[in-house]
Formats: sequence, C-alpha cells, structure tokens
Amino acid sequence: MHNNNHDSDDRHAAGRSLRQRFTKKGSCMRIASMEKSHLVVGVLVTLLSFSLATRAFALRPESNQLTQLLGEARAEAAELAKDADETEALIRSDVSWQTHAEMLDVVKEHVNKMGRIVDKLTATRVSGSELQEQAVDRILPLLKELAANTTAAINYLNQNKTRPIGEPYTQYLKDNADTAHQLASAVSSLFEYEKTMNKMGELKNKLEIREQ
Repeated sequence: MHNNNHDSDDRHAAGRSLRQRFTKKGSCMRIASMEKSHLVVGVLVTLLSFSLATRAFALRPESNQLTQLLGEARAEAAELAKDADETEALIRSDVSWQTHAEMLDVVKEHVNKMGRIVDKLTATRVSGSELQEQAVDRILPLLKELAANTTAAINYLNQNKTRPIGEPYTQYLKDNADTAHQLASAVSSLFEYEKTMNKMGELKNKLEIREQ
C-alpha cells in the first residue's frame, strides 16, 4: 500500500489542520483512559522488574539494532495515539465523511509503519535481550487490533458515504483511541526499562574491571 509523496503530504497536512480543531475537544475524554493504561503498564513494568532483576546481567548482549527499533516504535506509536484521538474527536463534530476518511488514512499510514517496525523486530529479536523479545509479543496483538478497527471504519465509510454518527462506526474510533494509547504506553515503558537495564550492565562491567 504505497502512496506517492504528494498524497502523503496532503494527508499529513489534513491531519495537522484537524489537530488544531479537535484535539482540545477530545483531550478530556482521553484522560481517564490514559490513566488506566499508564496504571496497567506501570504494573507490567513492576512485574518485569521483579521477574528479571535476578537475571538482569545474565541477559544476552544488547542488540543496538533492536534498541533503535524500539525507539522508532515509541515515536511512531506516540504519533499514532495522537492521530487516533483526533479521529475519535470527529464524532463530536459535523464534518463530512470525506474528512473522516482523510484522518483514517493518516491513522492507517501510522499502523502500516508500526507494522514494518514490528516485522524488523520479529526478524532480529533472537539476537536481543529477553525483554526486547517480549516487546514484540506485547506490541503485535495491540497493532492487530488497531489494524482491524481502522479497516472496519474505512469499510464502513466506503459502504455508506454519509456523515457517520452512530454505531458501529463510533465504537471503532473509540476502541482505536484506547488501544493506541495502550500501545504507546507499553512501547515507551519497555524502551525506558531496556535503557535502564543497559546502564546497569555498563556499571557492573566497570566495577568488574576495577576489581581485576
């Protein structure tokens, strides 16, 4: 699903314009969901800390490529969550169905980019740490859910070609926004945890060198 540069620029321009119009309207409704997702991710990272702490320095050597890919995934997931919020905010406006379609194309592009990053993570995870391997397993189900909801919403618009105001379309967008925030929080937390573990490993190596 490759688009030419002109179409991609138009979609991003549309996304930026709509962001200014609808972000404020949708932000309050996302607070409760974001707090819930941050709590879940916090528990996840805490559990990982306990389960991996005793083996922190027994992990396989760090793969720079995997660390870089996790960083790219974090940035892309943040953009995806922001655009999913803006798309969901359209429900409370009187914009045309074509505007909905434009924003969904922006979301779909982010999902596709995340999919390519996950493909690379899957191909290289065997050479990375245990935590990085788990990241693939945690990201993939959320990404599949986002892809399914986005596709369903696009199909709904193509079939009806009228301003969408009811179910199931509105639920597709609400679910997408919630899942996008879960994905962004999970990727960010896993990436930061990995960086911390790498720093601990470097400190341990320095101490061992001094003791020799």
